[in-house]
Amino acid sequence: MSMAVSHKLKVLSHSDQPFAGRVEAGELLARSLQHFKGPQTIVLGIPSGGVVVAREVAIGLDAPLDIVLSRKLRAPGNPELAIGAIAENGNVFQDPHLVRMVGADKDYLSREEESQFAHIQERSEVYRRVRSKIDLMNKDVIVVDDGVATGATVQAAFWCIAQEKPRKLIGAFPIGSEDVLHRLCERADEIICLRVPSYLSGVGRFYFDFKQVSENGVLGILEEYGKKP
Repeated sequence: MSMAVSHKLKVLSHSDQPFAGRVEAGELLARSLQHFKGPQTIVLGIPSGGVVVAREVAIGLDAPLDIVLSRKLRAPGNPELAIGAIAENGNVFQDPHLVRMVGADKDYLSREEESQFAHIQERSEVYRRVRSKIDLMNKDVIVVDDGVATGATVQAAFWCIAQEKPRKLIGAFPIGSEDVLHRLCERADEIICLRVPSYLSGVGRFYFDFKQVSENGVLGILEEYGKKP
């Protein structure tokens, strides 16, 4: 039963029950996203594990599937804190308040942007051989990951996708921390999370099967889905 937490955040359950695996989580997410079914919707998976979940969402919504290649800009001395993000096309978003708060100067930011963009380029060179990037302008874009703990990776994705001017930006996750989900609502039009447990120490413990997804696994999903009739 749906439990609306705010006008933007919809939590389906506060259960601690694990999912069998990412495929089951994606199938269940798709059922909760049927109001987005249609040609206007694009599903983006966050590599690596999020792409498995996203594939099932895309199948359930009969929507195109792509990945989001963004990287957070890390705060000095605190790599878990995102103070901005860099996108696949090189566009940079910085949170001015956070940048000032952590004392990140221009030289530091320049080095961090260069480092993170190099990571994106490496992955883009591999993934874009099998899946060209989809234009997100004026689309309903659903960002999917296998779970949200700190939210930094998803935040970076939201920052970057927003610059492409989608019609709507939606986050969809099987498991998440309620505090983090509320924070992510600041950058999204809607957030849907299937289960918010009483305590989230790590995403993996809420899956019976949480094996690592390889780069080849992601490539296989993109290639296979791209051949869908």
